[in-house]
Amino acid sequence: MKIGILGGTFNPPHDGHLTAARNAKNALGLDKVLFIPTNIPPHKDLPEHTATAADRCEMVRLQIKDEPWAALSTMEIDRGGASYTVDTLRALRESKKDTLYLIIGTDMLLSFDQIWRAPEEIAQLATLAVCAREADDFQMLEAKAAQLHDTIGANVKLIRGTVLTISSTELRSGGELRRYTAPAVADYIEQKHLYGF
Repeated sequence: MKIGILGGTFNPPHDGHLTAARNAKNALGLDKVLFIPTNIPPHKDLPEHTATAADRCEMVRLQIKDEPWAALSTMEIDRGGASYTVDTLRALRESKKDTLYLIIGTDMLLSFDQIWRAPEEIAQLATLAVCAREADDFQMLEAKAAQLHDTIGANVKLIRGTVLTISSTELRSGGELRRYTAPAVADYIEQKHLYGF
């Protein structure tokens, strides 16, 4: 099977995450996309008054519940500690014979060989499926993809499609929650009084 992997804090999950996953699924013929909430992000602190890991997992479940091709995986939270993509890919590679596609965005590709742990190994374990943030990012991304191919042997697939540029930070601070999250996610946030709602 062809499996997509979409990681992140999902704090909260929103339509931009789902759109990126759907675009990658359609472009690459993926059988399934795993949404994998980060336990502790290694490169940024979780904001104050953040949702718990359990809340973030439940919100992901609610965000994807009507998409039969999408599934929640709690493997990074279950593992504990800082969440590194290479560890997750190793675990998935050990347990399955699937072809893995790591779904990332523009900024993540551009910083891939600079701040990620073991980028060479990640490139051997998974194809990088890059959802461009803006249409005019493509020339820059093509150049970076070529560089990563030449330096670490990365196989990079650039995904074209409608991109929703949504900031989780803005949603947490009172952005248009009901416009950009599934109704069940917005209900959950309000019922649990997350982010001060």
